[in-house]
Amino acid sequence: FVQPTIFSNVKETDTISKDEIFGPVLVTSTFRDTEDLLAKANDSYYGLAAAVFSRDISRALDTAHRLQAGTVWVNLYNALDAQVPFGGFKQSGIGRELGQYALANYTNVKSVHVNISIPHPF
Repeated sequence: FVQPTIFSNVKETDTISKDEIFGPVLVTSTFRDTEDLLAKANDSYYGLAAAVFSRDISRALDTAHRLQAGTVWVNLYNALDAQVPFGGFKQSGIGRELGQYALANYTNVKSVHVNISIPHPF
C-alpha cells in the first residue's frame, strides 16, 4: 500500500515532474499564465491524460485543445465512455483503447491488386 502523496512547488527540471508516476501521487507546480502552463505541461515525453478546471469554459476548451495529451477532461476527471477512444500522445499508452479506433489494434489491413484484363496469364 502506498499512501497518497502530494509533492508541491516542484520545478520543471525535477525528475518527478518529467516521469509518469502510476500511483496515488499528485505533483503541483506554479505557472505565470496559460502560455507558461502549456509550455510546462507539453514539455514532456508523455501525454496520456490531463484535466483542466475552470469557470471559463471557452478558455478551458482552448487550453484542452492545446494540451498534448490523448485525453483531456474539463471540470471532471477520469470519466470514460466505451464509445470514446482513450490513449496517449508521445510515449504514453499503447495505442487507442475503447471506441472504433481500438478496433485497429485487432485488425490487419491487406491490399490485393488483380489485373483482370489478362484472360489467362499462364
